[in-house]
Amino acid sequence: MSILSYGGGLGLAMGLFLGSLDTHVMQEEMSGKQQIIYQAKQMGRRSLSSAKAFAVMGFIFSAAECVVEKARAKHDTTNTVVAGCVTGGAISAKGGPRAACAGCAGFAAFSVVIEKFLEGHN
Repeated sequence: MSILSYGGGLGLAMGLFLGSLDTHVMQEEMSGKQQIIYQAKQMGRRSLSSAKAFAVMGFIFSAAECVVEKARAKHDTTNTVVAGCVTGGAISAKGGPRAACAGCAGFAAFSVVIEKFLEGHN
């Protein structure tokens, strides 16, 4: 399975969970059936939104890591750091340079932690 399907699946699961937490509608004015329908729609919307976001994140990371690995002709942690930085920076770029730098650093660090964790399980 590709990283896109893992990302999309994770996003779908997150959306289902987070969509079920959205209860700001006036529940006393809705029947039980209306509440169930409303919650199901919210969960569906959040699931699709999260699935798209995680799939895009997975695509950017995979593409960046592939390009860096091909250019360096090595498979090591440096590729993960660069791919994480590119992904974090790209995702948070809308927030400006400071947000892009923070996203770069945060996602690079997270990527290394995950890489080290998975390294021990292979």
